[in-house]
Amino acid sequence: MKQKTVFLCGDCGYESPKWYGKCPSCGAWNTMSEFKEKPVSAARGTNTFQRGESRPTLLKDIDTGDESRFHSGIGELDRVLGGGAVHGSFVLVGGEPGIGKSTLLLQMCQEMCKNARVLYVSGEESLKQIKIRAARLHISSPELYILAETDMEQIINETELLEPDILIVDSIQTVYKRDLTAAPGGTTQIKECAMSLMQYAKNRNVTIFIVGHVTKEGNVAGPRMLEHMVDTVLYFEGDKTAMYRMLRGVKNRFGSTNEVGVFEMQNQGLVEVPNPSEYLMQGRLPNEAGSVVACTMEGSRPFLLEVQALVCQTSFPMPRRTAVGTDYNRVNLLMAVLEKRMGVRMADCDAYVNVAGGMRVVEPALDLALVAALLSSYHNRSLQDGMLLFGEVGLVGEVRAVSQAERRVTEAIKTGYTVCVLPESNRVSIEKAGNLDTQKIKLIGIRHVRELLDCAGL
Repeated sequence: MKQKTVFLCGDCGYESPKWYGKCPSCGAWNTMSEFKEKPVSAARGTNTFQRGESRPTLLKDIDTGDESRFHSGIGELDRVLGGGAVHGSFVLVGGEPGIGKSTLLLQMCQEMCKNARVLYVSGEESLKQIKIRAARLHISSPELYILAETDMEQIINETELLEPDILIVDSIQTVYKRDLTAAPGGTTQIKECAMSLMQYAKNRNVTIFIVGHVTKEGNVAGPRMLEHMVDTVLYFEGDKTAMYRMLRGVKNRFGSTNEVGVFEMQNQGLVEVPNPSEYLMQGRLPNEAGSVVACTMEGSRPFLLEVQALVCQTSFPMPRRTAVGTDYNRVNLLMAVLEKRMGVRMADCDAYVNVAGGMRVVEPALDLALVAALLSSYHNRSLQDGMLLFGEVGLVGEVRAVSQAERRVTEAIKTGYTVCVLPESNRVSIEKAGNLDTQKIKLIGIRHVRELLDCAGL
């Protein structure tokens, strides 16, 4: 029987007997790839629907084992994974070139080789290059296996012979399957290679980490289906020229997606940052106009960071607005609230806002600190030393409650701050709970941004 040729969309999986430049289903361009279906021979009159090995199982009868997770040896990575990696999970690690993806996974191998068999497959480096990088990172585990290969069938064959507990593929864009006519790195190759790895991980209960390249927009290169196939998606964030890196969980089937891990890039590799607030606040000058300390949450972890603003009169018809580390449109919205609700004329002012430390914050709890920084720079008055702010600001100028206020105040007390300006509803709930020692910090609750002028001395 002759093989049947079909065309599949790499993004949505739409199947067509002929090629299209634009997928009729999802509308994506140049995603249709050629496939040759294998013929299925069946005798006339026989039932083609035969019972396979997989049968339905009651949920209560499924045995998960005594230990469903294992620790990677890197605390910040375990935090983002939800307490450790799950056996048989499929994890995608993405990020810009040079951000530290391969470094983190190679450092992870050093710790995991103590209790598990690890195979590190590299399609981008030779064995000698990996050895040089491992020596620079002081990685010398005798139980770490290295394979430099890009052929997917050969990788699976070697993995079945070695039977590792953990498999790392760096990167998914470099491997290919020989029976496909598409070039390595294309949507078809990435999807089929990832499918082979996913099936191997589920069938053999092997934990697989794959590295994914990103596009200039910051998304993982290849089909979007790749992120749907894996169990966990981790992204490295931050400027590769800076010393801090943020590992953020975008998708996690076995834990929270709001956690973030903080690392510092040093000569010996990535080093964990146990207290990010202390690092982010280094170099801050006290009693400076336009400088405000805010508290934001990343999952269950509070971060103290500095919000800076510079407001000055413009000599051009169109004032310039710039925001680094936060939403630009949110800054414009808050400036409009100040002008409408408080009478602060900012229509003829340039405004520059910066979240120091290289973090990107989009949480609404940053609004009150942004407003305070803009007012401080506009009036050229500094806030009193030891003051911290958080709260959401609405369009009518009201200050709304935010989540996990008690954890934010606890972090402020631990860091040594003595005054906290927060929404009035949060202050009432904290004092009613009675879990905090309010003698160590003064809580000032406000209902409207106008009250900032008195309580913050602006």
